[in-house]
Amino acid sequence: MFKPAKEAAPPAPERSVVPTGRETVSIRIDADVLAFFQEDGPGWQDRINTALRSVMEAGR
Repeated sequence: MFKPAKEAAPPAPERSVVPTGRETVSIRIDADVLAFFQEDGPGWQDRINTALRSVMEAGR
């Protein structure tokens, strides 16, 4: 008659769109400020994030 139904595959684990908890945003930064952070090459976004975090923590 009918073949037994196949067991459904388990659902794929949910993946975070932003695995590090970061969000993509668009901000306007003065050209000289951007150039300063980009001088040392790749990782400039992380350096900006670190600088912003230190300002944030200093304000507490």
